[in-house]
Amino acid sequence: MGADIDGVIEARGPGGRWEMAADLLRFGLGRERHVWECLFGFGGGLGVDRPLFDRRGVPDDVSDAVPRTCGELHHGHSYATWAELAAVDWDVPLCDAPAWSWLGEWRPGPDGRPVLHDVVWAREELLDAAEEAFGEDLMPPEWPPGAGVRLDGAEYRPVLLTPRMFVPPDGGWGPVWAAMRALAAVHGDPDVRLVVWFG
Repeated sequence: MGADIDGVIEARGPGGRWEMAADLLRFGLGRERHVWECLFGFGGGLGVDRPLFDRRGVPDDVSDAVPRTCGELHHGHSYATWAELAAVDWDVPLCDAPAWSWLGEWRPGPDGRPVLHDVVWAREELLDAAEEAFGEDLMPPEWPPGAGVRLDGAEYRPVLLTPRMFVPPDGGWGPVWAAMRALAAVHGDPDVRLVVWFG
């Protein structure tokens, strides 16, 4: 049994009171555990050390639409204002070392030089190719510095995870960011925020 994300976008009115402006469920985000981990420190599997908005809890002045109690049904609360989201560096490393079980897949770009095409699970086939290349069974962070393995026309290298890899600004969460940006144009960047929880 897994967890689901829930949440609201809030806007703060002239009187200083936060009110729900949109229900996060209307965006149909689904169970995106890697996204949740990068943004809110909830989910698991990537080994992120520094989520962008790591389980900050429930804001004291949250709107009535947000459950304030934590328990089996509501947990892992976090939030971020549009001012904070607009300032995010989507390419900042979320970890101090390369990912244990993920690799960057590099393929030739339009000019022929290799570009990061995808971030993929370090499947058995890739680990076997690494063992053959390096002479021992190593996980990606243990590979020799600068080393990679070639397989099926791509080169696979250890990678430092960044938010852009799993939460590109124009990806699945793009409509959420667009809704917040539009509200911020009316209310101001610090007066629009996303509040999330899991259950």
